[in-house]
Amino acid sequence: MFKLFRGGIHPADGKTLAREGAIETMPAPALVTLPLSQHIGAPCEPIVKVGEQVKRGQCIATSKSFLHADIHASVSGKVKKIEDGMIFIENDGQDAWADGLPLSRDWQAMTCEELLGAIEAAGIVGMGGATFPAHVKLMPKKPVDVLILNGAECEPYLTADDRLMREEPERVVTGARILAKILGTKRSVIAVEANKPEAAAALQRAAGEGIEVAVLRTRYPQGAEKMLIYAVTGREVPLGGLPMDAGAVVQNVGTAAAVTDACLHGLPLTERITTVSGDAIRTPKNLRVRLGTSYRDAIAFCGGFSEQPDKVLAGGPMMGRAQESLDVPITKGSSGILALTRRITAHGPELHCIRCGRCVAACPMGLVPSMLSILGERQDVEKARDSYGVMNCIECGCCTYVCPAKRNIVQYIRVTKGAVKALAAKEKAKAAARAKAAEQAAMAGKPEGKGAARA
Repeated sequence: MFKLFRGGIHPADGKTLAREGAIETMPAPALVTLPLSQHIGAPCEPIVKVGEQVKRGQCIATSKSFLHADIHASVSGKVKKIEDGMIFIENDGQDAWADGLPLSRDWQAMTCEELLGAIEAAGIVGMGGATFPAHVKLMPKKPVDVLILNGAECEPYLTADDRLMREEPERVVTGARILAKILGTKRSVIAVEANKPEAAAALQRAAGEGIEVAVLRTRYPQGAEKMLIYAVTGREVPLGGLPMDAGAVVQNVGTAAAVTDACLHGLPLTERITTVSGDAIRTPKNLRVRLGTSYRDAIAFCGGFSEQPDKVLAGGPMMGRAQESLDVPITKGSSGILALTRRITAHGPELHCIRCGRCVAACPMGLVPSMLSILGERQDVEKARDSYGVMNCIECGCCTYVCPAKRNIVQYIRVTKGAVKALAAKEKAKAAARAKAAEQAAMAGKPEGKGAARA
């Protein structure tokens, strides 16, 4: 029996809107907008110029930083402009692949180094939304013995991973085998929540020997790395630690599918599956869509709005972020676009904390969200960091969901975490200045060398 992590909630999942919608391939738009930062780490720098003709799959931006993921053209066409940290490409309608793509190769004959190189060259990141460069995650600094593919997709409304596992399980399973070979893990597990029985069955048929399909109890945030590792292995990632501290590596099922494409066919990451859903979407769908497609175009392909939405979110309703414009692009981490009416988003006025403790019971990290919100409101950054461990919050939103006082707890925490990072940068700069001053003082008081003394 798999473990059940502490805390968590059972929000209304809204998945029935798009769950039975098979993946549809959306035609490439007339213009794609590709941000230079679609990953955790250093932004990429353009290696193409305005007016240049590019082909699909061609690398158009890279970085010398270790922590980065290359950006590739998702259509063939002309680079219209490069500004505001984005590359704009006009689609020429030819959809011509870069020279030599796609390839055909036997991944089993490739070395681990060759497989890792193919993944890095493809610009793959964590496609569940975390966007950590995949090739970096596959080089853990500590021994790992278990690979977990995250197919929980616990966020309400999102069904893209569900449809991927149901319709293309072989891509997921092959990706799992490739990742396991690179890591040298003894155990490989594809973890799926119990509310996705069709996906679990499809994976079990495709898995064969060496791949375990774990059907976990449905509970949000089951898909968070630390919760998933505990559920599958019974091991706890220490506060402030990483999955490798528990001997595990976690990758999203969408990431595994992209790894299959990269290692078998040399295909860079130029498209992904994204859910477009919500009670304000006329026809909710799961779309295979080119990176750089605007939210506006994706929503239009789903029939537009059935009524005026109150909010359009990037991602799910628990951890997603409200958007100010529909002219933002779908990126590597875009798991969903939600358009929700006031019937869903109505939150009510924020009141003072009543100390009921519901947020404490719901927090899967064992924190005290009520105090973190109060400290955030007071801008008491050091106490939130040092006494209440604000940096351990995974921003899952359970606390805000259960709060009867309607406090915007996660927002307070996000602002506080930003302030903690700024404070850390200031403290680091001050420490460096003190060290430099001490070094200069030491040099000023240092006696001259023997030769000079003799002279």
